[in-house]
Amino acid sequence: MASQLHLPADDSVQLLVTHSNIKTFSSQIRFSLQTTVEAVKDKLWKKSGTSMESMRLELYDDTGSKVGDLNEDFRPLGFYSPHNGYRLHIIDLDPTSVTSGGWLEDTSLVEKYTISDEAYNKLDSNFRKFKEKMISQNPTASSKKLPDNYMEELCANIEVGDRCEVEPGAKRGLVKFVGKAEALGPGFWVGVQYDEPLGKHDGMVKGVRFFQCPPAHGGIVRPDKVKVGDFPERDPFEEEEI
Repeated sequence: MASQLHLPADDSVQLLVTHSNIKTFSSQIRFSLQTTVEAVKDKLWKKSGTSMESMRLELYDDTGSKVGDLNEDFRPLGFYSPHNGYRLHIIDLDPTSVTSGGWLEDTSLVEKYTISDEAYNKLDSNFRKFKEKMISQNPTASSKKLPDNYMEELCANIEVGDRCEVEPGAKRGLVKFVGKAEALGPGFWVGVQYDEPLGKHDGMVKGVRFFQCPPAHGGIVRPDKVKVGDFPERDPFEEEEI
């Protein structure tokens, strides 16, 4: 019987992940060396959008030299001897993939739905009519403004670098910004880099750079939506100890 590779249960490596079709995709991900290549592909599919069947993985060292192709799904990642700082490159082989053609990076390629003012006004209910109704019922409502220190007290225990969980959805990530964001409105805000691509931007909102993070991993929310503490990154492929 062929010998098998045995690795310590707590052995892991942090790799930089890049993508052939999404030039702005770059993510630092920690993997267990016991995780099979198939499980690695499954995890990367959820992060990148490239299906496992169309995914080819290449491993590069920290000098940019190619180490090899991860072409045997049953092998553990450790078989290919990756080290911290190595780069795992995703190649999408499907020409019809959702990642091809720049659709995930250039929103100008997506046809926008528009509706004329005439058609919008004929709708039984729309936001414009709702707003007009609310103002008619409370004329002073539209003139109310939040104070500049709105929710400042909730930021007292939130610091850049804290791990956190954000509602709704219990999204986990890292605090990257705490403070005022006039472009978003009065008061205090918290910027978060989510562990998964659950955000709306890369840390830039309305032309203002608040922090840096991978595309679709950034979010800026009110501090009452943020809970800091021991919230490690979820790993759906972490094996249970037997």
